Amino acid sequence: MPIDGATLLAFCLTAGAIVLSPGPDTVLILRYALNSGRKVGIATVLGVQLGLICHTLLAIFGISVIVASSPILFKTVAVLGAAYLAWIGIQGFRGATLKFDKNGPAITPHKAIRDALLCNLLNPKVIILFLALLPNFVEPQRGNVTLQLVLLAGTLVIINVIWQAPLAFAADAVRGWLSRPRVQKTVNAATGMFLLLFAALMLWEHLIIAS
Repeated sequence: MPIDGATLLAFCLTAGAIVLSPGPDTVLILRYALNSGRKVGIATVLGVQLGLICHTLLAIFGISVIVASSPILFKTVAVLGAAYLAWIGIQGFRGATLKFDKNGPAITPHKAIRDALLCNLLNPKVIILFLALLPNFVEPQRGNVTLQLVLLAGTLVIINVIWQAPLAFAADAVRGWLSRPRVQKTVNAATGMFLLLFAALMLWEHLIIAS
């Protein structure tokens, strides 16, 4: 077995605690599922997992290490990620552009996947997660480090889906109540505010504090 059972359990507990903590991915899934239903919500979950798969490939080929070890590149990723989150957040205050529409989704699955993928890829914390978390659970003496990284990343994706997919279903279940115009505006404004807050925190942590 490439990974010891106790090591895998410890990884699951650690990764689970990280996944359960709210972040930009969670806010985006809830917002898109609330606005456009279950299909779009699941598409958003899919986009997040595609982002994690890309991070896995980057970590295996060492690109993430290069980005994290270069202050300029890392800050560039932070700025791009913050800007993208801010752009999505600002849309939350444009209530007329993102309404709950039972006859047809205001947000297409393609857009949901794209936004979730970019949101995940441009999040410096995810890069750090793959650089700091995964290597701590790799045991070189067991051989085939690449396979171990793939298995750990796959486990992380499964944990993500177990948590995020029900969120999308739950958000879709309450769309009827949330279809009221006043509630729509409140939800759009609240999710937009949270995304802007995450963008500001990313800039603060990676530009202001780090400088």
